[in-house]
Amino acid sequence: APRLPDEAAVRELDLAFYRRRVASDPYGAADRAHLAALYLRRAQATGSDSDLRHAEAAARASLARRSAHNQTARQVLASALMGQHRFAEALEVARALAAEAPEEPVHRSLVAENLLELGRYAEAAREFGRLGSARRNPVVALRLARWAELRGRIEEAFALRREARRRALARHGLPREQRAWFHLQVGELALRYGRLREAHRAFQAGLAEAPGDHRLLAAQARLEAARGRWHRVVTHAREAWARAPEPATLAQLGEAYAALGDSARAERCHDAFEAAATRSGTFERAWAHLLLDHGRRTDEVLEQARRDIRTRRDVHGYDLVAWALYRNGRLEEARAAMDSALALGTREPTLLHHAAAIARAAGDTAAAGRFLTRAAAVAPGYPVPPAPGRAGPQP
Repeated sequence: APRLPDEAAVRELDLAFYRRRVASDPYGAADRAHLAALYLRRAQATGSDSDLRHAEAAARASLARRSAHNQTARQVLASALMGQHRFAEALEVARALAAEAPEEPVHRSLVAENLLELGRYAEAAREFGRLGSARRNPVVALRLARWAELRGRIEEAFALRREARRRALARHGLPREQRAWFHLQVGELALRYGRLREAHRAFQAGLAEAPGDHRLLAAQARLEAARGRWHRVVTHAREAWARAPEPATLAQLGEAYAALGDSARAERCHDAFEAAATRSGTFERAWAHLLLDHGRRTDEVLEQARRDIRTRRDVHGYDLVAWALYRNGRLEEARAAMDSALALGTREPTLLHHAAAIARAAGDTAAAGRFLTRAAAVAPGYPVPPAPGRAGPQP
């Protein structure tokens, strides 16, 4: 029997087809919406920033030709903007989408998700409260799971993610890349809370669906780091880098080489990560945390984090500001920012360990102990990081 092309190959054929259609038709809105959706799918599969921009441009071109009854273009535009961390713009698009089809719960949940990203929790709560029984939709359930986790309702978050995956996998014809993505959602939550066996099962199931998925490979590398299996970290991180050269993967490789005693390679990886992260011109919170953890550009990261928090006053934005202040030795300010990060009731172990480190550096060992106890209660298997020796830039 002839070998059928895989999903990525089919997507490339479709992209070429719709590019030709768009080039020959200056007026068609539908073809441009289809093209935008294909660029978005490729961006999600490969981590390509340029594809996100292509998706945005094609979606805007489609909407310019037909604004009414063009939900596909609006959905793609909102997702492309979110992928670029332009959440205020994405919120306006999501609201237009919800106004056009108010009976569709996925659109309302998209509004709520952007409100979460912006830290506008009271508004998000009202939107989520209107969803009713819409949690049967896998996409809505994942957004509800995020809301539950932010409020410290960990078991509810797990139940919602697992149920979203179950319902998604039961859908006939769901592309393998999307099936893998639902496994990734469960695995990442499990990894955050130290449930390493469940994370392993989810990542392996995802990789069985999409063996070359760079997101799953990078997640598997983080899992092996939590287990202290550094040779496996190198294997998975290098494969993830080959698929999609994400700067964070370089940082992971550097940590693995350092743990294996190869300081020269570790330093080269960390230098390359720093160069890539700063050269990109975009502010990524995950990259900023990695720079802080390695004592690099701490003043610059603090300045960027403070600019970011002006528009995204959310839990993780305050956590980043707190950690940057701590790394710069400004402990009282760090404690105040950390209080804001935990005000919603979030019990994510990383945040609690940050709070413990800040309290310990400020001389409040009792508070540090309470934070660590809370972290152990929600994540007994969480790999506890070594306590930083001091605040301020690290050698």
